[in-house]
Amino acid sequence: MRKFTLTLSAAALALGGATIAHADHHGGKRGPNPDADGDGIVTLAEHNAQTGKMFDRMDVNGDGVLNRADREARQAQRFAKIDTDGNGELSQAELKAAREARAARMGERRAKMAEHRGKRPDGEMRGPGGRRGPGGPGMMLRGADTDGDKSITRAEFEAAAAKRFARMDADGSGGITAEERKAAHEAMRARMQERRQQRPAD
Repeated sequence: MRKFTLTLSAAALALGGATIAHADHHGGKRGPNPDADGDGIVTLAEHNAQTGKMFDRMDVNGDGVLNRADREARQAQRFAKIDTDGNGELSQAELKAAREARAARMGERRAKMAEHRGKRPDGEMRGPGGRRGPGGPGMMLRGADTDGDKSITRAEFEAAAAKRFARMDADGSGGITAEERKAAHEAMRARMQERRQQRPAD
């Protein structure tokens, strides 16, 4: 079968993942639900624990900073994982296998999320750090680079997470309820819709 060489970014595009940006330092995976005890409330301690785990996953090279080096390291890891024969090239068969494996994983996650949703009385299954609620990796990085050096330290990351937690904890109780998560999610959607409407037409 004919083989061809792909750059790391081209491989990502071929797999439908576009270029790997800050929000995908950890390979496109989202963090687990930070509501560790399943009581429907995300406490500050649970939130901080999840924030630390998220940073560690995103800090691929373990240097304590999130920057371009981490993105490149993650790209290299993804390329190596797809390049199953280790020859530095991706064949059509390897790309197909990677797409199929990705589709299978997504299907399994959707099934698990649907099952989990059915077990929660309010139907809400994710909070900060989950796929649905505000506070996922992409959101975590927006505005975190306070000194503008295009690198995010753990301190900057945790400070941004703390601000988001405080905004979501509307009643200042020290815990984020399902209602507060839903309100924050709806507010985020409204802001995104407003920004889309403000964009100039092509």
